[in-house]
Amino acid sequence: MLRYLLLSTVIVFAVAIVVAGWVNRDLIRIKIASVYARVAPKPGPSNAPERGRESALAGDAPWALSALPECLAQTSESRGSVRYVLARLPKGAVPIVPPASLVYGDCTIRIVGDEAYVSRGHDRLRIPPRVRFYRTADSIVLIRDDQESAELRVYEPATARQ
Repeated sequence: MLRYLLLSTVIVFAVAIVVAGWVNRDLIRIKIASVYARVAPKPGPSNAPERGRESALAGDAPWALSALPECLAQTSESRGSVRYVLARLPKGAVPIVPPASLVYGDCTIRIVGDEAYVSRGHDRLRIPPRVRFYRTADSIVLIRDDQESAELRVYEPATARQ
């Protein structure tokens, strides 16, 4: 009888340990994810902001329009095949034929061929090829694709949100 009591005690403790581990798995994951890693700063003056202005953003940025909420606000996004994305183009969308310049607030979008350049203050971002723009009555649509997949992003001008 003592043997069965001892065996049942071991089983109960084993189940309790497994359940406690399963219940606390998120806490354990957070502890592991919060490890501090020291990173040395890059040498040289290139990472210091210029006098009198903040550091400027520059480079290739397929998401450039989403990074400028003062000018445009992204309202939707679709990803998939080119055919899938084109089927989600808003009704009445009209293609913007390059070369073209669009101005929203203090942001300027220059569409040149199958790429675009976005500037705002000292920031200069490039939306890499293959990008197409469309216009509706109250939004601008960007479609960026390669041969296998595409993304469609719909933006609303910031002035329309006020």
